[in-house]
Amino acid sequence: MKTITQCVEEILVQQSFLEEALQRKIINYTALAEELREPISKMLRKPVKVGAIMMALRRYQNPSNLRSSSHVKGALRQMGDITLKSNLFAFTFKNSVSLIESHRLLLDYVASNSHVFYAFTRGLVESNLMISGSEKEKVDEVFSEEILLDRRGDLAALSVQLPQNNYKIAGLYYQFFKQLAWSGVTVYEVVSTSNEITILVEDAVIEKAFSAIKSLKN
Repeated sequence: MKTITQCVEEILVQQSFLEEALQRKIINYTALAEELREPISKMLRKPVKVGAIMMALRRYQNPSNLRSSSHVKGALRQMGDITLKSNLFAFTFKNSVSLIESHRLLLDYVASNSHVFYAFTRGLVESNLMISGSEKEKVDEVFSEEILLDRRGDLAALSVQLPQNNYKIAGLYYQFFKQLAWSGVTVYEVVSTSNEITILVEDAVIEKAFSAIKSLKN
């Protein structure tokens, strides 16, 4: 049988913004308890009192405490350069036997044009290709026999240099996505290597995205 405390923890873990607002003490406990009374009553299949929910909320401790982690803070302070690229296009193709060959042909072209932004990710059924807008006709030419599922322009990329061994730090990427979400920035695509993360957003919000990520260093 679940307890009220367990129900509160389950709800907060599923709603990260609510959990963060509670941790930052910018939320009204009484109002939140009133809001949670009905769903918790349904979870327990019996009426619950607002006072009991308030007590559980006040006692709640973020188990990971990601924001205050010294490892996370240290990694954020060590972030390197933040590079911006605008006028990007993204293409989504259905995976096929010939897709890799088309990809190879485009790579040969990109290799001799170092100024071109290029990224490629392959999923189980489809693949994404991100490239400088100036080369969209080249993509149309090379991938003309492939099945195009989606095409999107007016994108920009924000690339962040990360410290060595960043992959060992739990919650580091969460800080990026949380900060962008709090700023109202929708992430279109994410591409990462061992020590670099590139986030694609709409070109119209790239400055807002830059400010949000830069603020993490502080």
